[in-house]
Amino acid sequence: MATVSTFFLSPNTVLSLVGFLHGPDKTVPNPAEDWREATVNVVIPALNEEANIALCLSSIAKQTKKPQKIILVDDGSNDRTVEFAEKFSQLNGLDVLIIQRDHPIGKTPTIKRQAREFEADVEFILDGDTVLESDNYIERVVEELYKGKGIASACGTILPLRDRDRNHLLDNTASLQKFMAEAPDAPMFPKVNWEHHIQRGISNLYREVLYMLLQRFIYRGQLTFFGSILNPVGCAVAYRRSYVKNLFDKYEPILGDNLTNSEDIFIGFAMLDQGFRNIQLDDVIARSQEPEASRLPHQLYMWSSSFLQTCYYFDGLMRSPFKAFKRFRKERSIPQDILDKRKIHEQYRQPFGDAYTREYGRPIGWVMFMSALEKIFFPVIVIVMLLLQRWEPLGITLAVESVVALIALAISAKGYRLEFLLKGIALTPVRYLVILFDFVTMLRFAADIWIFKNKRWRK
Repeated sequence: MATVSTFFLSPNTVLSLVGFLHGPDKTVPNPAEDWREATVNVVIPALNEEANIALCLSSIAKQTKKPQKIILVDDGSNDRTVEFAEKFSQLNGLDVLIIQRDHPIGKTPTIKRQAREFEADVEFILDGDTVLESDNYIERVVEELYKGKGIASACGTILPLRDRDRNHLLDNTASLQKFMAEAPDAPMFPKVNWEHHIQRGISNLYREVLYMLLQRFIYRGQLTFFGSILNPVGCAVAYRRSYVKNLFDKYEPILGDNLTNSEDIFIGFAMLDQGFRNIQLDDVIARSQEPEASRLPHQLYMWSSSFLQTCYYFDGLMRSPFKAFKRFRKERSIPQDILDKRKIHEQYRQPFGDAYTREYGRPIGWVMFMSALEKIFFPVIVIVMLLLQRWEPLGITLAVESVVALIALAISAKGYRLEFLLKGIALTPVRYLVILFDFVTMLRFAADIWIFKNKRWRK
């Protein structure tokens, strides 16, 4: 998810601020397709999710827009995930198609196969450890997805799934209570000891602050300015199925299933390369189980390395800032009378196709370019100042950056400003450790490209 630097005082922050000041595209869309008629398949990739699968399915059962099919793809679990999924579905009259694999093959092949094997208009990916907190989550993302042909993916706001959220669901969801009465041995909380419980609490705290800052400020400004974010949050996202199918048909002969270390980042960038957009809504919420603190470095590596890997594959998109003037001249050359005669209006409209991207770039390419610069240069600058023992400029830099980040966090956390301000202060050292960790990721990525020639990147 976190495909931008956690060093808040950055060019991307400036882009987001400009976006807020500039405001959104004022075009009033008149879609040719009615989102109410769109069919939806919910695909649930799951691996050892016995403590989460009933929660996940119960949130689907409450959705205001019902899916055509619910497909649980068990990726070789060695726990009771399938047993509890079958039990919950039987008790609550939920029709779930279960696909079991003998051994794990990963999430990327799951998305690809279901895009090809089923014919719904929308492929909604919901991880087995994720709960749709908003009962209208699917309805809202599908509604936004159909506001234009140029929108390829839509997701809501993602927050950590905490123990208090599990308790709330168990106390207020009839389908879960029915399930617990018939399957009292089913775990509704991760089986962890006190040490792991503390680790998960630390992880939840860190992600809660990071998600608030990114989703409610950075991404929101980018979405306002460019009509898109770089990639959707892959644990609860709706895709136009035909777009996903076409994407895999294009890249499978070249890359196989070795796209990058995070499939949602690759898919999101690939959509941008074709001129599509990825949007995020702030009025619906999903909650996802976070890894324990000891596993955070691995997931941070997966995110950061996937961003660099995807920049490597879509370098034409990343070069967009150098083509800005050429793109401006191209757009200005279209006669106004032709624009006025369009029957279908769409916000942030742009030509489709990667050929256009190679020639003229895309406005969202500015975000990609700035993010790459931040990921490379910010850790290097901090490390250089540490090695040279330039304590005064380092201290001033970190102090100013921290103050700006905390102010933005407090502004974004409307209704919880004091709470998030205190959380942000407590987690400031962690943010800087993450920046230094990005340096390690960058070195490993460079070794993959230039030394080991290893591009077997896959989730």
